[in-house]
Amino acid sequence: MSNSKSIPFKEINKLAIPSIIAGISEPLLSIVDTAIIGNVGFDAVEALAAVGIAGSFISAIVWVLGQTRAAISAIVAQYVGEKKIAAIIGLPAQMIFINVLLSLAIYFSTVFVVDHIFQFYNAEGLVLNYAVDYFKIRALGLPFALFVFTVFGVFTGLQNTFWPMVISVIGAFLNAGLDLVLVYGVEGYLEPMHVAGAAYASIIAQAVMAFMALVLFYKKTPFTLAVKFPFDNEIKRLLKLSLNLFLRAIALHITLYFANSYAASYGTAYIAAQTICFQIWLFFAFFIDGYASVGSIISGKQKGERNFSGLEILVKDLNKYALIVAVILSAICFSGYYFVGEIFTSDPEVLKIFYAVFWLVLISQPVNAVAFVYDGVFKGLAEGVVLRNTVMAATFLGFIPTLLLCDFFDLKLLGIWIAFTVWMLFRSGILAVFFKRNFLPKNH
Repeated sequence: MSNSKSIPFKEINKLAIPSIIAGISEPLLSIVDTAIIGNVGFDAVEALAAVGIAGSFISAIVWVLGQTRAAISAIVAQYVGEKKIAAIIGLPAQMIFINVLLSLAIYFSTVFVVDHIFQFYNAEGLVLNYAVDYFKIRALGLPFALFVFTVFGVFTGLQNTFWPMVISVIGAFLNAGLDLVLVYGVEGYLEPMHVAGAAYASIIAQAVMAFMALVLFYKKTPFTLAVKFPFDNEIKRLLKLSLNLFLRAIALHITLYFANSYAASYGTAYIAAQTICFQIWLFFAFFIDGYASVGSIISGKQKGERNFSGLEILVKDLNKYALIVAVILSAICFSGYYFVGEIFTSDPEVLKIFYAVFWLVLISQPVNAVAFVYDGVFKGLAEGVVLRNTVMAATFLGFIPTLLLCDFFDLKLLGIWIAFTVWMLFRSGILAVFFKRNFLPKNH
């Protein structure tokens, strides 16, 4: 058995810090969009609600299709651990090919009926119009986003989080700059583009990120983008793992759908406040997910090495670090509680609703930290069935019943975030128990 000593904090951070920076770039993009849109000169609340609805739907698509990132990372990491990387030299190109085709299929199957889709979210009037406009533009970036996600999966499987960080940071800064220019315009040169400007900013940034990912893929990995047939022997396992993660992501989307649909049904101010809460929650999630991604990277390699004692120590350490990060982030937001809301909007009704629930978003972060760490570890272990079943149980036995009960008692947005907290308790608890029963050293 391989060395089971604790991995030094410095070594973990060599992977975690670039992964954190790369991870938070995506939600930071959404936060910038939200803050800029929430402060436009007209229809600010409607625009904020629309971006929240359309953005969550696009995120759901990316999450569903982007699960191949975790799948290919797990398989590459295991082959790194077994020192047999040459055996899967054609696998990434085949997966990228499949992903791009899927993204095009999703785009053309949704773009012509998206107004009906958003009506299911209880969007209407200006909110519906803005949401449809935003989606039709931003969804053009889906092939770019999924190409980048797959390349990131290859890099993390190779135990390299540096280049994904570089690509993500450049993309985030580019998107933020374009947001300011395109949404607000440049007097005398460019008319303000409002919601459409935010969408164009995103797809331009995604195209640049895809080009950078293409160049670095060729220069920094042993793989090629030449698609060769027949498919690699591992493609079946990769697709099976991806399918289970797809189903998991669909369950995640069902949770987001119910949350946004109920928030929209309570009124425009509620979905606007929900948008702000969720963007902050997502930022925290990706920040904490930096340590979870270390779990994904190293656990796959440890599985290849059959190093289950080392895996036990890794999980304990990552939980500790993630909990510390969660507490620090929550404390920072509590110290600037009212300032945080004013970053996104000046509407008094939206702020009142937001402040009434933001405390729950913050105190639930330690629970989220544990769930995200185990998520990462199980992705690295390629345990797609466990991850699928866990999120399905959390959604259908935890989130939805709690949401319906809270709605019955008219708790509105507070009820939605109580349901979110129950959802995360289910996810963290189930995975912790399964790990203890199946992956501790005494079981191997």
